[in-house]
Amino acid sequence: MNEVVMLRGHDSEEVLQNAIDTGVPAIMSYLSRGKWHVAKVLLTKRLGERLYVVSARSDTKRYPINIQVNQPVGMSFKHAHGKFVFDTTVVDLDPLPDSATGGAIVLAVPDRIGVLQRRSYFRVSVPASLKVNTVLWHRSSKRGANDQIHDYCHGRLVDISAGGAQVVVPHKGLTGKGACDSARPEFKKGQFVGVRFTPMPYETPLKFNAQIRNILPTADGEGACLGLQIVGLEASPEGREVLARLAAVVEQYYRMNQSGSEQRGAAHGAPEVPAEPPQQVGL
Repeated sequence: MNEVVMLRGHDSEEVLQNAIDTGVPAIMSYLSRGKWHVAKVLLTKRLGERLYVVSARSDTKRYPINIQVNQPVGMSFKHAHGKFVFDTTVVDLDPLPDSATGGAIVLAVPDRIGVLQRRSYFRVSVPASLKVNTVLWHRSSKRGANDQIHDYCHGRLVDISAGGAQVVVPHKGLTGKGACDSARPEFKKGQFVGVRFTPMPYETPLKFNAQIRNILPTADGEGACLGLQIVGLEASPEGREVLARLAAVVEQYYRMNQSGSEQRGAAHGAPEVPAEPPQQVGL
């Protein structure tokens, strides 16, 4: 099952209650001033059509930065054999003086919840028969939706899951095909970037936003490996379509690795999968 299956009615209510009862941590993602933010939260209770969440960090004394009433948010959490995702809206900010977190964020109870198999979130290596070129670019709140992107960087996809990826990029200042624009700022841990790649030759490119979780040097010292966490896909129906495609890519790459087709393909040369520079910001 690669598609995001939607649960409604009693099924979705049961999933929410189980998450509350078991204290499963969730990830809340939201846009603020044109930039993505993520916060780890706990679902604490449901009262009618209101769902209460608090920060999962005990040292947090306030609401996550820039959360406001009527703010659209995406939620995701892992439970049993699946990962559950839904989008909703902040309906209130409830101060709780006796709470170490300073207050609860009140969300509208979603009318449906998407579920994806957890195996889609296990990383799979890109088959050796493929060279999957990747484009990364810096997110900026100053750009419009139709603005051209100039400060992009070419890299190579190493592995992928429905929740993250690893991409190797050359060091700043390297020349030749695939080198990063030497005028761009360095990538930094915690930074949000746009990512685009074509999973298989002649397929439609996939594009999403991600946060850089770690940066490690490559073994040859000529580049860096960026560990990326994909963000925001649970926050909209369009994002969930991308999520379903990512799950299908994970399954496809896994099957290729298992069958050994990459060895057969390598004997005839690895086809290169192009990644054209993105023409506009955002999904």
